[in-house]
Amino acid sequence: MSNKTKWNIDPIHSEIGFKVRHLMITNVKGFFKEYEASIVTTGDDFMTSEVDFWMNSASIDTGSPDRDKHIKSPDFLDVEHFKQINFLGNTYEQVDNDGSYELYGDLTIKGITKRIKLDVEFGGVMRDPWGTVKAGITINGKINRKDWNLNWNAALETGGVLVSDEVAISCDIQLVKSPEEVVTADEVVVIPELRKV
Repeated sequence: MSNKTKWNIDPIHSEIGFKVRHLMITNVKGFFKEYEASIVTTGDDFMTSEVDFWMNSASIDTGSPDRDKHIKSPDFLDVEHFKQINFLGNTYEQVDNDGSYELYGDLTIKGITKRIKLDVEFGGVMRDPWGTVKAGITINGKINRKDWNLNWNAALETGGVLVSDEVAISCDIQLVKSPEEVVTADEVVVIPELRKV
C-alpha cells in the first residue's frame, strides 16, 4: 500500500470567499468563518489528492447582519435545516506545467448535489521557520445558484434583477502537512469537528 499524507487547513492563513453581483453594478463579497477539510495525498502530489471539504452554512459573513440573516433564511441557504455545505473532489486535469489544474467534484447545498469544476493554482510546498511543512493553493470557480434552488430575487424598474444568478468562488488556502498522521490506503481518515476562526 502507498503511504498517504494528511493535510489540514491553516485557518489563520486561509479564506473561503465568494462574490455576487448586486444591482448589476457592484459586487457583494462574503466568506465563511467556520470550515474544515480532510485532504489526503500520495506523498506531496496534490494531483492524487482526495478532498472532503465542508463549511458551516450559518457562519456566512457578508459584513451586513441584516443581509446575512436573509441569506441564512429559507430564501437562500435555509441553515436551520441544512447545516453544512459540502464539496467532495477527486478528479483532476492538468492545465499546464506551472501548477494550474482543474478540479472536478460534487458540491452539495441544501441537500442538492451538482458536479462542478474549480480552477486551481498550486503555489508549491515550503517549510516555515518553525519547521512546519505547508502548501499553498488558490481556487476560483463560478456556479449558478439556481442549480441549488437558491432562487430568491427581486426585479428592478430598469428591467434587471437585484442579485445575479452567478456566484464567483474565490479561496486562498494554506495547508499544514501532518507527518504524524500518515495513513495507508486501507486506513480510515477521521474527519475532525468544525473549527471556528
